[in-house]
Amino acid sequence: MKALICLPVLAVLLAGCAGKTAYRESCANQLNAAWEELDLAKAAGFAGTVSYSKALSLLTAAKTQQQFEGYQGCTEKAERARFYIRESRAGR
Repeated sequence: MKALICLPVLAVLLAGCAGKTAYRESCANQLNAAWEELDLAKAAGFAGTVSYSKALSLLTAAKTQQQFEGYQGCTEKAERARFYIRESRAGR
């Protein structure tokens, strides 16, 4: 009887742990790419634009979410930051 109760509980716990890592790799990849693009934009002289500032803020928030295992939000923020970096380099 205990096995019938413990098995579903164990399955739910394992599924919960697996859900935390779904976006982990994507978050890390997006953050790395965005920081590199931000450095290139800064080197090209685009550091003073509004889009650059938005991108920097988003990347800071994404890094914070990564540290607290909010991988999906981290990925979304890093993708938006990359958009603003492209906008910055386009002069917008």
